[in-house]
Amino acid sequence: MTTDYNALIPQGILFNLRQIEDMNIIKIDMAKKLIQNGLLEVVKIGNKLHVSRTVLIEFLERNTIVVFKEI
Repeated sequence: MTTDYNALIPQGILFNLRQIEDMNIIKIDMAKKLIQNGLLEVVKIGNKLHVSRTVLIEFLERNTIVVFKEI
């Protein structure tokens, strides 16, 4: 079973870091670290950083670890 991030993330093209934090996905400080390390691609508009919905979903899918629990 995998998480359907496409259904969970609201529709939109770009999200600023505050919006991503408000969705409880990534805190702003962590997002900035990921950006500095080249792990999260951004679009800079004026002085604000934005992440596309596609990039955000790809990042979450790449970093989701599936854990199977034995019964």
